[in-house]
Amino acid sequence: MAVLFILILGLLASNVAIATTTPSREIRSLNRHSFPPGFIFGSASAAYQYEGAAFEEDKGPSIWDTFTHKSPEGKLSGGVNKQGIEYYNHLINELLANGLKPFVTLFHWDTPQALDDEYSSFLSPEIVKDFADYADICFREFGDRVKHWITLNEPNIFSQGGYAKGNAPNRCSAWQELNCTTGDSSTEPYLVGHNLIKSHAAAVKLYKAKYQETQKGIIGITVASHWFVPYSTSIQDLDAAKRSLDFLYGWFMDPVVFGDYPRSMRSIVGRRLPKFTKEESMAVKGSFDFIGLNYYTAFYSSQLPAANITHPSYLTDSLATTRSDRNGVLIGPQTGSSWLHVYPKGFEKLLLYTKNKYKNPVIYITENGVSDVNNANLTLKQALHDTMRIDYYSRHLYFLKLAIEEGVKVKGYFAWSLLDNFEWKSGYTVRFGIVYIDYKDGLKRYPKLSARWFKNFLKK
Repeated sequence: MAVLFILILGLLASNVAIATTTPSREIRSLNRHSFPPGFIFGSASAAYQYEGAAFEEDKGPSIWDTFTHKSPEGKLSGGVNKQGIEYYNHLINELLANGLKPFVTLFHWDTPQALDDEYSSFLSPEIVKDFADYADICFREFGDRVKHWITLNEPNIFSQGGYAKGNAPNRCSAWQELNCTTGDSSTEPYLVGHNLIKSHAAAVKLYKAKYQETQKGIIGITVASHWFVPYSTSIQDLDAAKRSLDFLYGWFMDPVVFGDYPRSMRSIVGRRLPKFTKEESMAVKGSFDFIGLNYYTAFYSSQLPAANITHPSYLTDSLATTRSDRNGVLIGPQTGSSWLHVYPKGFEKLLLYTKNKYKNPVIYITENGVSDVNNANLTLKQALHDTMRIDYYSRHLYFLKLAIEEGVKVKGYFAWSLLDNFEWKSGYTVRFGIVYIDYKDGLKRYPKLSARWFKNFLKK
């Protein structure tokens, strides 16, 4: 079973050791009262990226070799790991005792290895029942205290990463030469995405039918998206930017709002894109109380010169190519991650796009943050002085405020990440946390300047 992803309401933010320009007076003057009454602020974490202890107390490995909320062999029929239940009960109780509200995500990429071995996990519709059984355990055990549930975190990134780019579970087409064990990048990302959407809908249906009336909670799904800027003013590049959004964001947003995939995906992908039955479409459509949105960066998008007929892939099906520069000029300042350039205006644009295309849903910003390189040559004092992260948060909060003033129904913002963590394939080479972790000295924690800034932001 997947591990819970706790979003903690706290006085914390994130880190970076790269200089940038000083925010304007208006940006510097922002504080929590710049946002509507009742607006939630917090910081985010992910169990796989923080918890460790992968093989303790009957924890079962996942495809990322993580500790999961293990039912033996990944199934409810094998029983429930009571020590896992006890662990999360203690964690939730401690959060509440300290005035913190947990937002809990059921799946943050850590598919049980047992289910991947048995029936290829999300490649099979069999996963839908097992996911619903897992969700049922969580709702039953924790729902008296957890009032905000997220079924899936970034299922779009998980589907393409694990089934077209060689991330766990290391599947992609052989011609890509990414050392994948097996796979088909032209079909598997779509099949996995399809079963993820059906799993999400099954969990939501269960919660609403069995628990919501008595527990008084709400449930949603978190989707990540970049913003895409047309590389030029040509019609071809304008259309390419739209397709880039459809294939990344609309891939999951269109089904949960409208009941089917974007028209551009249906047209281009054709029979490789699975179809919902009428009943499935009805179950998926409207299957959320809120949308979680993760935003980090933006890219330029342009028309792909020609479709790859010989080697079709999710990665090229959009008929668009993306890049971080135009004529050698980056779209925004470089950070510690090669894919992440600072472009806060895209945050506002993505929010307005969501409002206008997707019926203005209630939104929580469940991740927004920036990385710096894990530089072993820095002193502790230098590593804690993350002014670039403060600048990143300040500018994004400014554009978030503008979007809210334009009618976008954003109800909360969570900074990524509470702690420095294991950043998937990047490992410990980058740091996203507002709290510094000393990996060489017992994992001691030190608040960075960004954490102190966030604390002051919330106190004003």
